[in-house]
Amino acid sequence: MKSALTIAGSDPTGGAGLQADIGVFRRLGVHGLSVTAALTAQNTRGVDAILGVEAPFIEAQLNSLLNDIRPDALKTGMLYSVAAVNAVVRTIRGFDLENLVIDPVTISSSGRPLIENGALEAVKRELFPLARVITPNIYEASALSGVNVMDEQSMEQASIVLSKTGPEAVIITGGHLENETLDLIYYDGKIYKLRTKKMHGEFHGTGCTFSAAITAYLAKDSTIIHAAEKAKAFVHDSIVKARSFGKGMKLLNV
Repeated sequence: MKSALTIAGSDPTGGAGLQADIGVFRRLGVHGLSVTAALTAQNTRGVDAILGVEAPFIEAQLNSLLNDIRPDALKTGMLYSVAAVNAVVRTIRGFDLENLVIDPVTISSSGRPLIENGALEAVKRELFPLARVITPNIYEASALSGVNVMDEQSMEQASIVLSKTGPEAVIITGGHLENETLDLIYYDGKIYKLRTKKMHGEFHGTGCTFSAAITAYLAKDSTIIHAAEKAKAFVHDSIVKARSFGKGMKLLNV
């Protein structure tokens, strides 16, 4: 059985973060490993408080785990501080880990910032060159590339700009057109577009679920394009079957 590691924040609702990642890994037949990089107080309506895990303890978690188990793929999610980013970079380099997927989390679904100043730039500068795939949403792609992502053309422009930061593939998620959603892939000098019917409503954890699914498929030796196609279908199915547990956003059925 293959294994995949998530380094991310904790979400008490189970709809995003570590809990969602582990659920996706299990659903897709991959053993899930996890290292906690941040704690949150949140519910389906929003994030109330954040506590970043100190960088030395993130590194201690990683070293303890990786001295025993080597994951077939890994992903990063919420990395709250520059020090946390640097700790993750040191570990990935030190253990020569492969199949890294980066979900550059910056803001919650409800609009709250999830990282300290400087952390996103550190992810771009230090982590992106180590990545096989990065999965920014439109907001994150705009912040990282300097391109105001508004439509398909600007998504293409941003993906090309971001490819120059080092990842093997760039996947920009969340392109909302009239009746469909678009995820755009820039890989090996080519543009690929994955489209699905737009689902109306507010859903929690779509980005985490997508990046976790790609990680699981890469762990199982899928190609990048095949992994993205299957992850897109997995997320769409999970949205169709989403359920309301609280008073805010629906949680995906993973």
